[in-house]
Amino acid sequence: MGADETRGAERTPVAELLERAHRLGADPRNTNYAGGNASAKGSAPDPVTGGAVELMWVKGSGGDLGTLRAEGLAVLRLDRLRALVDVYPGVEREDEMVAAFDFCLHGKGGAAPSIDTAMHGLVEAAHVDHLHPDSGIALACAADSEALTAECFGERVVWVPWRRPGFQLGLDIAEVRRAHPEAVGCVLGGHGITAWGETSEECERNALYIIRTAEEFLARRGRPEPFGAELPGYGALPEAERRARAAALAPHVRGLASRDRRQVGHFTDSAEVLDFLAREEHPRLAALGTSCPDHFLRTKVRPLVVDLPADAPLERVVERLGELHAAYREEYRAYYERHAGPDAPPMRGADPAIVLVPGVGMFSFGRDRQTARVAGEFYVNAINVMRGAESVSTYAPIEESEKFRIEYWELEEAKLRRMPPPKPLAARVALVTGGGSGIGRATALRLAAEGACVVVADRDAGAAEKVAEELGGADRAVAVAVDVTSEEQVVAAVRAASLAFGGVDLVVNNAGISISKPLLETTVADWDLQHDIMARGSFLVSREAARVMIDQGLGGDIVYVASKNGVFAGPNNIAYGATKADQAHQVRLLAAELGEHGIRVNGVNPDGVVRGSGIFAGGWGAKRAAVYGVEEERLGEFYAQRTLLKREVLPEHVAAAVFALTGGDLGHTTGLHVPVDAGVAAAFLR
Repeated sequence: MGADETRGAERTPVAELLERAHRLGADPRNTNYAGGNASAKGSAPDPVTGGAVELMWVKGSGGDLGTLRAEGLAVLRLDRLRALVDVYPGVEREDEMVAAFDFCLHGKGGAAPSIDTAMHGLVEAAHVDHLHPDSGIALACAADSEALTAECFGERVVWVPWRRPGFQLGLDIAEVRRAHPEAVGCVLGGHGITAWGETSEECERNALYIIRTAEEFLARRGRPEPFGAELPGYGALPEAERRARAAALAPHVRGLASRDRRQVGHFTDSAEVLDFLAREEHPRLAALGTSCPDHFLRTKVRPLVVDLPADAPLERVVERLGELHAAYREEYRAYYERHAGPDAPPMRGADPAIVLVPGVGMFSFGRDRQTARVAGEFYVNAINVMRGAESVSTYAPIEESEKFRIEYWELEEAKLRRMPPPKPLAARVALVTGGGSGIGRATALRLAAEGACVVVADRDAGAAEKVAEELGGADRAVAVAVDVTSEEQVVAAVRAASLAFGGVDLVVNNAGISISKPLLETTVADWDLQHDIMARGSFLVSREAARVMIDQGLGGDIVYVASKNGVFAGPNNIAYGATKADQAHQVRLLAAELGEHGIRVNGVNPDGVVRGSGIFAGGWGAKRAAVYGVEEERLGEFYAQRTLLKREVLPEHVAAAVFALTGGDLGHTTGLHVPVDAGVAAAFLR
């Protein structure tokens, strides 16, 4: 919360609203991420006349209650908002009212008003909360929802039949409030709950009363095992086996989910998911799809469910995934064609957002890691809703035609059009070795800034974790500790990337050390260590990443951070120079081999990267300075003066070259080495 949002002793409506929103949004039992909204009414000075004007502050479109700030509120004049009732053209044209909200904004208006604005503004209560708790939606999606609501709450909570969010729903709830003065809120059929109060405390208390009472009712009234008996062979695999299988399946699943557009993946093997998939009713329930609009807008109308036992051979699961995916796409197109009218937006894509694998867990997908993660969280919400509804009745989501109306709603389409264009590396997953410092850190920062999810791999786990946090945490980056000389650790690192983001699209082979000695002083141990880290390490990382890229079928990029020393013969540098030449030829060999899979392999040849370099800080700088007879602190300046451009090379310059090779403009280039040395004529490629 900003420092100015609760300033002063007086509790302002905005301060009360934000504090209530944060408390409600912090508990997933109350509402899902970015789901629901809250509002407060009060008076404030008119910026023109200075007189008091009645206003409503309400969470704007796309915001999240748990992290809501003042700038995320839409601010509207109540007199103008309520005057819209007199010009309302009826339910067939209710979408026109959303544009009218803009003419009700106060001052600069804050955030864009959401579709639920009318629900808050037309209800005669100072504070209103609209939430999507699992317990409330379970009652709302039960076949006999109206009777169960009455049994659970008596006259304190009123049942409202399903109506698509909009102006008419606001009118309906306002009428409920007038007709039932004893009521504290309502259950919205197929949707969620709404509560109200004359103070912020009363409103929050009423919302929590509805949620907790519904939870207690379902627990008391519900039958055990609502998902049915366990299916033999469909129980959860042991954890290590389960996660190994998930890592092996992830690239295949991501490739299928990215047929129309590349997606980032997220894996969940929570107890709720595994138990659901182990029960005999899961095929029927999954086919019914989700109900709450927030759920199916993220999860699509229904998931793809693998219909094989947990211990089915991996090759058969992969084969079956392909068959089921083809059927899913056909069914989704048929769903679109059943309901799309002449004015419907074009079909956005027919790939699943949720893929369920018995014994293993759930893969969810989205345009970025957060979207993928939230889609998975919403499907867990949906499982909880199904469990609750089935425990006291039968799960009965809204009609498929209503789901289509919302999924392809022009208002949702307009929201998508307002989104900024994707960054060049959006939905790409990058793995950077040696990512904890120097060139690796700079490369990780640049790739993340260009939209990639980044796996920061480094022998120093603490350094990798620090960089991952710098990049924005788990939705943007993860850290893995890996010694690239170890085949087992490299395999584990690539598996970690698959579990974190669904696979790998871009690899930067940057891990390395430098041993600067004359030939006669270079030991076999020096030679082996140098080659193990850079030649062997690059080979291992490229091999394991290529396996994933081939399984995904999405192409990919492998970039080697080689060196000017791979082509230039300098003194006292036999081990380092030879292994850099090895890396340079790996680029050419792999470019020739992997091109048929759409995998491009290129290299960058830096020189004289002193500042920020872990290699130079580790003793290489002092040794090279001694070779050239300069002070170590002036080594970067010395290197710059021997170049054609007389410019010092920094880690950021190497990172820029990596991005240039992978950002899309050089999509027809492979087998190339790009010098990043400010111009060293002796190292020109021939």
